[in-house]
Amino acid sequence: MAPGRVLAVLLLLTLDCWMMSSASADVVATSAPPPPSSAPAPPIGWLRAHATFYGGADASGTMGTLTTNKVQSYCFTIPMVPCVRRGGVRFMINGHDYFNLVLVTNVGGAGSIKSMDVKSSDSADWMPMARNWGANWHSMAYLSGKMLSFRVTITDGQTLVFTNVVPAGWTFGMTFASNLQFKSSP
Repeated sequence: MAPGRVLAVLLLLTLDCWMMSSASADVVATSAPPPPSSAPAPPIGWLRAHATFYGGADASGTMGTLTTNKVQSYCFTIPMVPCVRRGGVRFMINGHDYFNLVLVTNVGGAGSIKSMDVKSSDSADWMPMARNWGANWHSMAYLSGKMLSFRVTITDGQTLVFTNVVPAGWTFGMTFASNLQFKSSP
């Protein structure tokens, strides 16, 4: 199989799913390193903030066995499909006392999270969480061992509240599964 086709297969295997029927996403894979943050803004329609770069500063290994010392780019249009998941949304908690890093997995519907809040059993208020990287969200509050609830909004606008999904007495490194899941559109 040609290196470009191998790359296309790898991209398709690593992309998550979206809930936008009859829509598509354009993906560009290149062996060029990302531009410095001081570089001019990208062309209209390109989102540098959402680009992910894998590889070293010289892009070594990024494009597999493609020709060295020559920048190569491949463009793909990938159709978006409904994201249907079995089971509920899962929350894995890492970090330490004042840094709670929550990895959210098995997200149906749009498949990507827009915002997330946390509430502990000893509070009536929701605290917004910040996106750390990918599906990891963090808070800088002391929540260790407290019963936790999460309010999650995905990019298609659906919001679910996962009440007391994390029981009191939890420790870092544990994963908790809910019984709730986001709906997919036909």
